[in-house]
Amino acid sequence: MSVAREIVQRFVIAGGPGSGKSALLHALAESGENCHEEVSRVLIRDQLEWGGGALPWGDLGAFAQECSERMRAQLQQCTHAKRCFFDRGLPDVIGYLTHGGRKLPQPWQAASRGYANIAFFAPPWRDIYANDPERPQTFATAQALSTHIRRAYRDCGFRLIDLDKTSVANRVRQVLHFLNADHRMASANG
Repeated sequence: MSVAREIVQRFVIAGGPGSGKSALLHALAESGENCHEEVSRVLIRDQLEWGGGALPWGDLGAFAQECSERMRAQLQQCTHAKRCFFDRGLPDVIGYLTHGGRKLPQPWQAASRGYANIAFFAPPWRDIYANDPERPQTFATAQALSTHIRRAYRDCGFRLIDLDKTSVANRVRQVLHFLNADHRMASANG
């Protein structure tokens, strides 16, 4: 008798800087979901602390490469939970590269298939946008990055579910309602 292996669903919360992704992930974690923090902010924080240059506004190539390695490690670590959420995914980094006029490494598109083909997208939202040491971009730059990130997800074959501009609690309900409804539909069709 063979034991069926449970498939881990890996969902990305994507979008430009300051669109409420991290707040949503924190709330999902508090509700009991398995969530992984944004590696790009951790990398930026580390680089600022150590005086390193692997920053998106410094050495974009080095920044993107390190983010890619850390994101792939996160994907490999997500094996024990039924479902995992990530604050950004590889297509976010592709969006940063294309915004910076760089070519994307082809293996990154293939590696993006490690996530579920549905990504939740937080659109630019001026009312909540705030700068900090890890987010020095203007809102206009954040909007432009958001456009590139959205395009990267579509180019990688993702179906994007736009998050409403609403409270964090309502965004949590939106995500969970969508996933529960999608699961019920898949079960009914299977």
